[in-house]
Amino acid sequence: MRTIRGLIASTLLFLAAATAHAGQVFVETFRSEAIGRDYKYTVYLPDSYAKDNRRYPVLYLLHGAGGNENEWLHKGGLQETMDALIARRVVRPMVVVMPGHTQAWWVDGAKEKAETALVKEVFPHAEGKYRIDAVRENRVIAGLSAGGYGSLNLMMKYPRMFAATAIMSPAIYDPVPPSHSSGVRQPPFQRDGKFDANLWKSLNYVSHIDAYKASGTIVPLWINSGDHDTFGIALQAAMLYDRLWKHQPNAIELRIVDGDHEWMVWRDTLPEALQFLDRYLAGPK
Repeated sequence: MRTIRGLIASTLLFLAAATAHAGQVFVETFRSEAIGRDYKYTVYLPDSYAKDNRRYPVLYLLHGAGGNENEWLHKGGLQETMDALIARRVVRPMVVVMPGHTQAWWVDGAKEKAETALVKEVFPHAEGKYRIDAVRENRVIAGLSAGGYGSLNLMMKYPRMFAATAIMSPAIYDPVPPSHSSGVRQPPFQRDGKFDANLWKSLNYVSHIDAYKASGTIVPLWINSGDHDTFGIALQAAMLYDRLWKHQPNAIELRIVDGDHEWMVWRDTLPEALQFLDRYLAGPK
C-alpha cells in the first residue's frame, strides 16, 4: 500500500511540475511559392518564452508519410513530453517546429518540391517570426518513418545547418522500399503512375552519404527502430549505423527496442531522442 501511495504521490508531483511549466502551441500558415498553395506548421513554445527576451534553440520535428502538422502533438505527446523534460531540467527550453506536408517525404520529388519548401520557406518563416537563434549550434532536426528519411537526407545534404539529428524508425530502404510500404505508392517516387526505383535511389540517403563524409562536418546522429518493425527497418537502421560508425564513432547511437512501426515506439523513445539532441545545442541566449 505504501508503494502504491508513493507512486501516486510521485506521479502527481511530476504532473504538477509539468503543468507549472506548460508551453504554448500555435499554428502558422503561409503561402508557399515552392508548392503553389498554403503551408501549415505548428509551433511549440516553452513556458519561459513568454517571460524573457532570449533567443531559443529550434527543433524541426517531421511527421511520417500520412501525417500532418498536428500528428506529433496529438499522437506523439510532444507538448506534454517537452513540458515535463524542461520542468525536470532534463533538456533546456527550445522551440519545436512541426511542419505539415502529407505524402511529400520531405524531398523534391516527382510531384512537389517538399525539400525546397521546408528549407527555403518554412525555416526562414519560423526563424523570422519567432525568437529562434538561427545558427547551426542551435538548430536540430528529427522525424519518424518518412520524417526520419527526410531528416537523414537533409542532414547529409546540409550538414552545416544542423547541430544534431534523431531519426525514429526511418524509412531509409536500400535499395528500394518493401511492397507494402507507402513509399512505392505515394507521389514523390511515381513516374507515369508507377513506382520509379531509380528515382527512389537518387533521392535516398545512399546518394548523399559520400558527399556528407567528404564535407568535413560531422552531425551527431541518433537512430532507433522497433525490433518487430513490419518494414524491416531494424536492419536498415543497423546498415546505416555500420556505414557511418567508422566515420563518426563518437557521434552516432543506435537503439533497437521492443515494438513495431508504431506510435508506442516513437512516443516512448522521444524523451531519449530529445536528450540526445539537447546534448549538442548551445542553449537559449
